[in-house]
Amino acid sequence: MFHLLQIVDTVNKTLNATANAVAGESLSLMDLIRMGGWVMVPLGILLLLTVYFFAERLIAIRNASRIDNNFMNIIRDHIVSGNVTAARSFAKNTNNPVARIIDKGIQRIGKPIDNIHESMDNVGQLEMYRLERNMVFLSVISKAAPIFGFIGTLVGLMQVLSQIHNANEVAIGSVAQGIYTKLITSISGLLIGLIAYFGHSYLNSQIDKTANKMEAAASDFLDVLQEPTR
Repeated sequence: MFHLLQIVDTVNKTLNATANAVAGESLSLMDLIRMGGWVMVPLGILLLLTVYFFAERLIAIRNASRIDNNFMNIIRDHIVSGNVTAARSFAKNTNNPVARIIDKGIQRIGKPIDNIHESMDNVGQLEMYRLERNMVFLSVISKAAPIFGFIGTLVGLMQVLSQIHNANEVAIGSVAQGIYTKLITSISGLLIGLIAYFGHSYLNSQIDKTANKMEAAASDFLDVLQEPTR
């Protein structure tokens, strides 16, 4: 019972000392990272991977969604006038998912509409796979980062209990280090997880917009095929 009271008293003193230290001393970012211990290394790697995969996917999705408003009008004019070769040449020289879907449809002109639609759907699925590539990493990081933060919490707790158990006189500063480790790693893990989660959600919304453009263009193309030629 005496030892339990001693531990409780020590923890209370440590919490007060930590609060006073935070209130009376401003710590730099590097100081906080160092206090987080070795767990900050994998957390830092996860943060860098989050930034890399988000930027890489954002650039790829934006490039894929850049579609000339007159693209389908030009395709329609060529198809309706019977100039299929010009329509395919224009689609082939345009580098975006919509153009590649339309190019596949032009290649299938003369076949039943259902076959053309199916071929375009297959290309659309491949384009969606390209857009969603590497998105899984952001999803994994959003779940893994808080777990690493929890590991840091356990490490900090072990440090606190080890200091209390092994020392005859517990040094408040050394125990405060363990509490800092718990707080810093937990907060860092949660923040990185949130960044990855919101990044993943934002990119998904942009992919959905691009997918809608592909579906609208495919639908317009099928309507063009059923228009009378000039």
